[in-house]
Amino acid sequence: MIDWRRVNELKDEIGEEDFGEVAEIFLEEVDEVIARLRSSPDPALYEQDMHFLKGSALNLGFRGLSEICGQNETDAANGQGHQIQLEPVFTTYEQSKLEFMTKC
Repeated sequence: MIDWRRVNELKDEIGEEDFGEVAEIFLEEVDEVIARLRSSPDPALYEQDMHFLKGSALNLGFRGLSEICGQNETDAANGQGHQIQLEPVFTTYEQSKLEFMTKC
């Protein structure tokens, strides 16, 4: 679910000291999008939301979330946004976040 190699690469790139700040910003921004998707999902925004989530997830090593969001982004781009199931996004994010927070 988490690509720990990527997490360690990021720590090496930006330094252990700044890593916590970067991770905090990532989690805050993703939390905002997840909260909006939970409270007022809009299929017209799924392609852009999934692209943002996919990229954010890749940057911090949330591999499973990135894969789900990438597929959803493709589906939304192909006009299938109304068929996207958001629950797997929410579940994978929460599980990934818990694992990340526990081990970092």
